[in-house]
Formats: sequence, C-alpha cells, structure tokens
Amino acid sequence: MKLPRESKSEDLDSRGLSKDTGYYIRKLILHDLLTRNKNMKLILMISILAIGLWFDQTVDFWGQFLTNIGVWSFFLFLVKQATNQQQQASLIACLLYATVGEVLLSLVWGLYEYRLHNVPLFVPPGHVLLFSIGLLTAKKMPNWIIWGVPLAMLPYVIWAYLTNLDTFGTLLFVIFLGCLIWGREKKLYATMFVLSLILEIYGTALGNWMWLKEVPWIFFTSTNPPFCAGTFYCLLDLLVVVTVNRESMSNALRLCSKSET
Repeated sequence: MKLPRESKSEDLDSRGLSKDTGYYIRKLILHDLLTRNKNMKLILMISILAIGLWFDQTVDFWGQFLTNIGVWSFFLFLVKQATNQQQQASLIACLLYATVGEVLLSLVWGLYEYRLHNVPLFVPPGHVLLFSIGLLTAKKMPNWIIWGVPLAMLPYVIWAYLTNLDTFGTLLFVIFLGCLIWGREKKLYATMFVLSLILEIYGTALGNWMWLKEVPWIFFTSTNPPFCAGTFYCLLDLLVVVTVNRESMSNALRLCSKSET
C-alpha cells in the first residue's frame, strides 16, 4: 500500500515565484546567456568597447570613470568564468603585456597620445576584451582569411610607401607577415588585424587617441591611424600564445565555443 506523498511547501517571493524558480531564472539569464551564448558575449563586449569609447570622449570625467568600471567589470567576469588556471593565465598575461605595451608605445616612445595625455585605466583590460572577441570569431573564420587579409592590404601598403604617406605602415606590414608565417594561431592574428583596424578607426575618429604623423626616433611617416596598426595587436596575441602553451590556448578556444556543443 502506497502512502500519500507529503506536500512540500515552497517559499514564494513577492512575484509569486518560488525561490527555487527565481534562482533558476537568474541562473538561466546570467549563466546561459553570458557564459554559454557566444553571440551574447560578443554583443556585450563590442557594446562595452563602443559605448565606453563614446562615453570617454563625450562625457567629462564621468565618461572615463564609467568606462573604467564597465571594462574592468567584464574583464573580471571573464577571469572568473575561466574554468582552469591556464585559461585565467591567458587573460592575465594579455592584461600585463597590454599594460607594458601601452606605457612603452604611448608614454615612452610617443607613437600616439590619448586625449588626457595618459593611459586610461580601461585600455589594458580593453585589450583583453578585444582579444576575447578575436578568440570568439577567429575559429569560425574561413581559412582564406589568413592570406586574404595581407593580400587585400598589399596595394595600399605599396601606395602608402611610394607616396611617403605611411612608411611606418610598411614596417608594420612586414612584421605582420612574420606573425602569419611563424606564428601558431595564424587565423587569430589575421582576425585581430581586421578587428583592431576597425577599433583604431573608431577610436581615432572619436578623438580618444591620436597617432603622430612623424614616428619619433626612426623618422618614419604615419597616418592617424596607421592602417597596419593591427600588427601591434597581433604581437600582443603572439606574446600571449607563446607565454601560455598551445594546450591552454586550445582550452581557451574550446571555452569560447562551448555554446555550440
């Protein structure tokens, strides 16, 4: 003989939902949309960078402050989301290299200047967000992008060199080719080259930073931005790949594409 099941009372919140149901909804939104849905992560990171740069340029003081908060918050979210120490290491290595690179290229070498003649706090973690965007998109890019990007850039590089418009871009282009020839993650470098060019055009158009027309020390000419500025981002990613071994980079790519499995 079966005994009747005891009814289990549930605590209800102000909306009439059980606390368990409310927890499930929050988990569904925060976990599934942010950590599993690749497109949502892309939209969020792109929005943070695009809106943050606009805030920094158009809203006095508070604009840069809010951008700092937004970019750093999402960076910390990415670090917390990482499922192992190797994935965290790739993000932290990117942050450290980006910080050193910004100090050397902007404050020491003087290739470009930010609006307030400093390195805004959101810039280093912003590089990590762009690096994460590159990881999310590179795996889905066709293989022809590896050589399609440099071939598309080659006519401009030759013209800019012959007209003395952007001789610095020629040097950067050669370094970019080196990344593609000897680097491990070729598709990532080609993807980052395009993404960073878009970001550079957007940031300089807003006036967040400006590249100098004459490159200090080496007497090369440049544009604002140099169309091969993406080489610096490729070198940043190359350093991260070298620092974090090949296995951990594969784990990072698998983490970013988890939503598809």
